[in-house]
Amino acid sequence: MPDTPRTVGDVMTRTVVAVSAETPYKEIAGALARWKVSALPVLAGEGRVIGVVSEADLLVKEEYKGREPSAVDRPERLGDPAKAAGRTAQDLMSAPAITVHADAPVAEAARAMALRGVKRLPVVDAEGKLVGVVSRADILKVYLRADEDIAAEVRDEVVARLFPHEHPTVEVRVDEGVVTLSGRLPDAGMVPLLVRLVRAVEGVVNVDLRLVGVGG
Repeated sequence: MPDTPRTVGDVMTRTVVAVSAETPYKEIAGALARWKVSALPVLAGEGRVIGVVSEADLLVKEEYKGREPSAVDRPERLGDPAKAAGRTAQDLMSAPAITVHADAPVAEAARAMALRGVKRLPVVDAEGKLVGVVSRADILKVYLRADEDIAAEVRDEVVARLFPHEHPTVEVRVDEGVVTLSGRLPDAGMVPLLVRLVRAVEGVVNVDLRLVGVGG
């Protein structure tokens, strides 16, 4: 079976820049600029993630610059005005942090980012300690797989396993991540399952069905 990234641990960045709860505002801003990232994990104790501080958190200070923060101005952002006076990561961070485990499927991290509207997630171990960071760019690595590798996995791990005692005349071709299935299947009722399993293969962009003799 091809070596394919399946978990967050397969694609995450292991060299991570982080700050402590006591890190001052200017040092956080410098780290964000220096490392060209939009957010940093905030650590406590033995490396446990307690929050995340982002560019948006720091920009609240600029938003209320020159006037007293007032929750009345932006009622939909009641938590933000307090950050305008923040001096350290502890004051500025968003907590609790949205994290993911290294053994989680890549799709789980992608869903968490989409639902929470974030670009990066701290990756933690069973004790909540930081082991890496996964970004949108990291997740997109799964789409860099060679078409030949995808085709081999679809043939060996999907078609052959789905029909272990049959010899379905199904041809598998992959072009730019799009899998084309053509030929015949012994059981028309298996088509939805076949498509679902093919879509689950890492690197598959879409599935094009050109199967014949399977309609009702």
